Amino acid sequence: MDLQLVDGDLLDQDVEVIVNPWNRNLIPWWLLLPQGVSGAIKRRGGKDPFREVRRHGLIPLGGAIETGAGTLPFRAIIHVAGINLLWRSSERSVRDSVRNAMRIASEKGYRSIGFPLIGAGSGGGKADRVQGWMVDTLESIPFDGAVLIVRYRPGPAVG
Repeated sequence: MDLQLVDGDLLDQDVEVIVNPWNRNLIPWWLLLPQGVSGAIKRRGGKDPFREVRRHGLIPLGGAIETGAGTLPFRAIIHVAGINLLWRSSERSVRDSVRNAMRIASEKGYRSIGFPLIGAGSGGGKADRVQGWMVDTLESIPFDGAVLIVRYRPGPAVG
């Protein structure tokens, strides 16, 4: 595995598939005001990935499902349920989310995947701690490809 830590915007990475930290589908997607990665996906990629994720039903905590990427330039989006019903992440939910996302990436034959810091935004996890759990988990998974952990940093203002 080629594991890289990068600063930037997940949606600007040159990977085949990205990971979206999502809720467990208990609240209809159209009632939520997506923030963070989900909000960026909705703004830049449209609503289709969220309509598709809803059809999968309840996602267990730490679980993962794959959808199309809408109008984004990726082959797919892997949505993970990294936060609990109280909108909090935990070591277990983060590690399980990473394992399940990587399982899908391997099964589908993807050669590159981009992760945000799962549960460090809306989930309330401390970025350094979440990054450590993710790196530790990824290092234990055999994967023949590139894995990026993208720490969000907004790009320069344009205009």
